[in-house]
Amino acid sequence: MPATFSRLLFVAAVVPLFLAGCGTKSAKKGGGMTVQQRLEKAEKESTPDKQAAGYLRAARAQLASGDTSGARDSARTAFDRLKGDGDASAYAPRLIDAGAFLAEIGDKKAAKDAILLAVERSAGVADAVRRTKILADAGAIAGEKLKGVGDAVLAKDLLTQASAMADTAEERFRAEALAAVALGCTRAGQAETAAALVDKLEESAKALEEPRAKAEALAAAANVRSETGKKEEAKTLLTEAAAAAKSIDRAEGRAYALLAVANATAACGDKKQALTLLQDADKAANKVADPAQQKTTMDKVRTAIADIEK
Repeated sequence: MPATFSRLLFVAAVVPLFLAGCGTKSAKKGGGMTVQQRLEKAEKESTPDKQAAGYLRAARAQLASGDTSGARDSARTAFDRLKGDGDASAYAPRLIDAGAFLAEIGDKKAAKDAILLAVERSAGVADAVRRTKILADAGAIAGEKLKGVGDAVLAKDLLTQASAMADTAEERFRAEALAAVALGCTRAGQAETAAALVDKLEESAKALEEPRAKAEALAAAANVRSETGKKEEAKTLLTEAAAAAKSIDRAEGRAYALLAVANATAACGDKKQALTLLQDADKAANKVADPAQQKTTMDKVRTAIADIEK
């Protein structure tokens, strides 16, 4: 009884601290920060785009803990932080992140507003490949039915803009830009448009000498081939993509290339091979020298592993 009474006293003392989070759930996992600590850290960041990134991290933690209402509030706060003036190259991708999360939790109107603002801001991004990716990601979010906005007309318009922008990229970067558009079309459910792009993508991908770009472009081409029913062609492309990824010397580049190939492999239905590639990616991520980059890379790889093992 005394032990039980002590536990009750402890709960009584701690509950008000949790309630101070204003609808957030503050349970720790693995000794990490509570949601409330994440929210406080986000608010203290030095720039609005960094604040937005912090609020989105908190939102994901809230969603994982079952606090959908708190996650929505945090994601909307992230969006609000990005409505002012700022560096387009920093704000536009972050707006895409906010839009994707808002769409994922069913806040389609806010998601649409976020991606449209991202597209507007992308006009200030000088690099053609980066601008193409922003437009393609916006198109994908617009078109996705389950975890997107579900607006096929908007998706087609945005992906047409992305395709036009990809054509302006330098030759050595064009495959990377086309890959972004092809993947955007695939995610948006526009298989015919994706198929029209994939021949051009394959040609550009195979001409690339830089192995990471080649691996990612071939993986994107394989994904599109698979979506259009050409499974054997997809397998051949994935074999070439994996070989290119494994040839990369730099640990971070190898990890990300293997992650791209693994995701495409899983999308093509071979989860066993995808997990093998992700295990290789995890080993590469563990060798990244910079601690912050190592953590980011490992988080992405292990999230992919968890998604496949569900």
